[in-house]
Amino acid sequence: MKFDVVDFDGKKVSEIDLADSVFGAEANDHLIYEVAKFQAINRRAGTLGVKNSSLVSGGGKKPWKQKGTGRARQGSIRASHWVGGGKAMAPKARDYTYRPPRKVRQGAIRVALSLKAKDKKLIVLNEFPVSEAKTKAVYEVLTKRMKLTNALVVDEKANGKLLRSVRNMAKFDAVPVEGVNLESLLKHEALVLTSKAAKALEGALS
Repeated sequence: MKFDVVDFDGKKVSEIDLADSVFGAEANDHLIYEVAKFQAINRRAGTLGVKNSSLVSGGGKKPWKQKGTGRARQGSIRASHWVGGGKAMAPKARDYTYRPPRKVRQGAIRVALSLKAKDKKLIVLNEFPVSEAKTKAVYEVLTKRMKLTNALVVDEKANGKLLRSVRNMAKFDAVPVEGVNLESLLKHEALVLTSKAAKALEGALS
């Protein structure tokens, strides 16, 4: 696939060839669902836990003898119906981690990239130079010159000033090529790639 490489004002600078398998993949809702579920569920801490009667301290001795007292038989003062007793059928801490195969994760990103390209929401810049990490300056470039309201910016990890400048914005985000993920692609309306980042993504996902 051929994409126009533009500058901040949208003027065409050159063209770039990118793999059809990465930026022209067929839509696949199931891949999107599996990887979106994977990212959402892995944020779940799973630390909720309540003590049952076997975990509550005390209660080792039988409160009173089995027969002859006129009271109901009891085995422990830490049974669930006693004050201070354990919780019956209590929720327990558990690990919710879910990880689909690598091919599935990569396939979902390819589908998301292809959807951005199909919807004309993929912008390839020749470069994104940042002289100093200033959020205001980069924000003006994105909103006033590029006319964007909500976008994910992807560049090489070496461009740390850009990544630091964008991370403070509410409706914009910036990640290195290694940090591109499905949730970020779906959450933002537009995708801004530098030509080097586009080639790096192509190499990683081909």
